[in-house]
Amino acid sequence: MPAAQPVLESVFRKLGGRATLGAEVRSEADLARLVHRRFALKVLASVKRFGFTDREIEQFVIPARTQRHRRAKRERLTVEESDRLVRLTRLQALAEDVLGDADKANRWLREKLSILDGKRPLEVGETESGARVVEQILAKIDWGAAA
Repeated sequence: MPAAQPVLESVFRKLGGRATLGAEVRSEADLARLVHRRFALKVLASVKRFGFTDREIEQFVIPARTQRHRRAKRERLTVEESDRLVRLTRLQALAEDVLGDADKANRWLREKLSILDGKRPLEVGETESGARVVEQILAKIDWGAAA
């Protein structure tokens, strides 16, 4: 499996870096602390710049109506929403690391795969256990490329 540090750095960058998160992320523990503090809504704009659509954010992170309500009240994402966003961003960063290209990775995440019973990796990655399955597939791809 690819080195964890480049993937972590990519996740940090995709989430908006220090400017958006308000702190540095040098480890998974740092990221977990920030998730627990809950992300500001501006992190959503950052992940959209890296390829997530409004529809995907609504489906996998936070519904549009809830988002509007939170903006109006100047509230942050919940811990669960922040965690879901990190999970999807991590899958994207890992796919980029394995496939070597952001466009290729974003296409792969949205492709229906027979190994996932015709589902897309993003759909399967909606849950923690599903994300592990997608990570295992990416690890096999990476091992295949290394062989």
